[in-house]
Amino acid sequence: MKKHWHELTSQETTSLLQSDAVTGLSTASAAERLATHGYNELKEKALEPLWQKFINQFKDFLVLILIAASLISVLVGEIADSVVIIAIVLLNACLGVFQEAKAEKALAALKEMSAPTTKVLRDGETTVLPSRELVPGDIVLLEAGDYLPGDLRIIESFNLKVEEASLTGESVPVDKNTETAATDAALADRHNMGFMSTVVTYGRGKGIIVNTGMNTEIGKIAEMLQTVETENSPLQKKLAEFGHLLGYLCLVVCAAVFGMGIYNSYSDGILEFAEVQLMLMTAISLAVAAIPEGLPTVVTIVLALGMQRMAKKRAIMKKLHAVETLGSISVICSDKTGTLTQNQMTVVKCYTLDKMYAVSGEGYTPAGDFQQQDTPVAISAEQDLTRLLQGAALCNDAQLKQTADQAWHIVGDPTEGALVVAAEKGGYHQQTLTAGYPRLQELPFDSVRKMMTTFHQVDGELLAFTKGAPDVLISRCTHIVVNGAIQLLTPAVRLAVDAANREMASQALRVLAVAYRRWAELPAVAAPPTVENELVFIGLLGMIDPPRAEVREAVNTCRNAGIRPIMITGDHPDTALAIAKDLGLATGDDQAIVGTQLDTLSKNDLQNLVQSASVFARVSPEHKMSIIEALRSNHQIVAMTGDGVNDAPALKKADIGVAMGITGTDVTKETADMVVADDNFATIVAAVEEGRVIYANIRKFVYFLLSCNAAEILVIFFAIALGWPIPLLPIQLLWVNLVTDAFPALALGVEKSEPNVMNIKPRDPAEPLLTRNFQIMIAMQSLSMAVTVLGAFYYGLHAYHGDLGIARTFAFITLITTQVMCAYAARSEYYSVFQLGFFSNKYLNAGVALSLALLLVSVYGPLHIVFKTIEPSFHHWLLFLLLTPIPFFTTELTKWVLRKTGN
Repeated sequence: MKKHWHELTSQETTSLLQSDAVTGLSTASAAERLATHGYNELKEKALEPLWQKFINQFKDFLVLILIAASLISVLVGEIADSVVIIAIVLLNACLGVFQEAKAEKALAALKEMSAPTTKVLRDGETTVLPSRELVPGDIVLLEAGDYLPGDLRIIESFNLKVEEASLTGESVPVDKNTETAATDAALADRHNMGFMSTVVTYGRGKGIIVNTGMNTEIGKIAEMLQTVETENSPLQKKLAEFGHLLGYLCLVVCAAVFGMGIYNSYSDGILEFAEVQLMLMTAISLAVAAIPEGLPTVVTIVLALGMQRMAKKRAIMKKLHAVETLGSISVICSDKTGTLTQNQMTVVKCYTLDKMYAVSGEGYTPAGDFQQQDTPVAISAEQDLTRLLQGAALCNDAQLKQTADQAWHIVGDPTEGALVVAAEKGGYHQQTLTAGYPRLQELPFDSVRKMMTTFHQVDGELLAFTKGAPDVLISRCTHIVVNGAIQLLTPAVRLAVDAANREMASQALRVLAVAYRRWAELPAVAAPPTVENELVFIGLLGMIDPPRAEVREAVNTCRNAGIRPIMITGDHPDTALAIAKDLGLATGDDQAIVGTQLDTLSKNDLQNLVQSASVFARVSPEHKMSIIEALRSNHQIVAMTGDGVNDAPALKKADIGVAMGITGTDVTKETADMVVADDNFATIVAAVEEGRVIYANIRKFVYFLLSCNAAEILVIFFAIALGWPIPLLPIQLLWVNLVTDAFPALALGVEKSEPNVMNIKPRDPAEPLLTRNFQIMIAMQSLSMAVTVLGAFYYGLHAYHGDLGIARTFAFITLITTQVMCAYAARSEYYSVFQLGFFSNKYLNAGVALSLALLLVSVYGPLHIVFKTIEPSFHHWLLFLLLTPIPFFTTELTKWVLRKTGN
């Protein structure tokens, strides 16, 4: 069986790739390999051309019906109607292309993350080459600050550390060595491997390129980003279903009416072209009435307004339809590092013999204090704690800096930075310490020794401070400092120190030990076996990447809203579970799953597992994808948060991908549906609330528009069935649907939230867009509206001796006034508008006023010729005022009955 690169020794790897660790590849060999493997770059999926995007806009079923109606209008000589219909179709198409033109830039961002140039051995010489020209077998030289240009096997390491958080989720830089790794080692545990686009933070080394371009780990992520298809949101699917239903209904009714009209006309044995033309126009009128042409535009505008409101709350939505999907989220899968935690290693516990101190403070900010048994301590009175903090700050290469905006950050290793911050909290400033006690000699940290030692002149004494892994360092100690005095480290005391170390480790703390040794003079040869022996133990420091303070409340809010939070991270399972328990994400150890366990599960087993597990640790990008797929297979609407490159495929696969705005990589931000500008988990919850409100409002104006369109269908259908003339012309129906209806509908889209919006369960994805109550209300409102409009038409037709112009004007005006009045009833599915406050939605008041103003424009002045109406008199308006409230009160009465009957 073929071995993986991490299983091979460095010599085996070099031999297999036919390279030389000293001279590298020859120029000729590199050229041959470049021709075989291609350039070391990520390949992009071909983008859809703009013309194809435009053509795709005309594939919608309702759009095709409108185009057909337009063509028929041309054939029968109604050019004006045809022009209006086509103009609307083109406008919607342009709007759709504009949205889709914001092409995905994830792969471009991935390419930018790759190192532009690399130091490489060619023909025995060190040279700098463009990274895209590297090939498998190239020997690469690495030092702090370098981006890794490809996946490589480490063949030399001198204190080499690589930051891999963006790829693996590991919260601290990883020590790299040349030793072989286990066959089943997870990506984060392959300490002899380096991966493309990660960065060297410390030390230096040498590696041999084993994979380039799309064959690298980051290339696999790029491949997943290309293969994961973007799916329509639940609202898009529901609107598409509505569109097909309305389209088929429209065709059936139109065909029935046309056939009925032709049959009636042919009953006398003569069928004239004028009668056929009339019935074709009738069918077109019915089609125009059936299709809510303004619905896509209104949905787009309302979602855009929602995006603006969210942006003010620091949740930036990149895709319009993702806004409404937020409202149905039932699971939030969150990365740990930088999302649930601060991404700032922080010392939270200090131990000296028989004394455990709790350290307060946030992240890298050097403000906090030390407490023992909830009692603050004076550092100066705690001699052992003083020596512990001094040793931790002096035996240290990290620096605490403050930026121009007063923010604190660490230059160097985050673990060492945590020690510097802890010392600052105790009043020991690193700059003051290093100036007063300068470093005279050192033994740098070594991943094999797991220790670091520095020599300092301290108050007239030559001291060597050593810090390192507790199990290793304690074994080198023979004495212990107690209240400033040195005592023998007895077996009983050693047991107490070991117990303190285990206690910290059980809390998922990363523990370091500090010791020292007095020297009469600097050793001539600073050899580790000599220097790092017979040490005096000082104490332990326990640190963790702490959770964000606001996340606990956000988790509780999620649970109250019926939303299940899950942690998915590449970090160590103990650390992940400890953070999860602290935040309330998990309660028991059995709720944590390690990534390698997922590889052994069947699809059905994984679907069952994700229903109870709350923490997934040491997971790969493929694992994240599998978890998302399993959750969605369980009919969950899933949001995935993250900040690293490793999160990008899962963000794209989820219903909502959420990237962190501050710590997030460009890849993640480009892939995500939403970017949280402040990296605050609570902001995501606030966005979910806003999404719920927006979806509720979308249902309100969809109900409003469909009830209006249903009324128009009934008006036309009943008129034909009764043998009446057509009450409303196509151009009048277009004006109503696209103009006068649109403004009240938009106003309904910004209706305030109803009570307890975050104390109810998420919507069932299978729940119809319009509930049973809405369906009943549509039926009652449209029927009462149709009867009212037909009544006005009938009155005008008979009171004015068959004057079709006056009768159609009456029907036209009554249709508009009843619809804008009913917009107030549409403000809530359950509550009466009088309970909400009739005029409490100022936007609706303005929308209704604008619709009525446009109505006046269409019946007075030159436009009345276009719409074929007459100018109504004062007495006519009295009739309209009498008829207008009828559908409104019918709807309010229907809501009252539904409330009383418990619906």
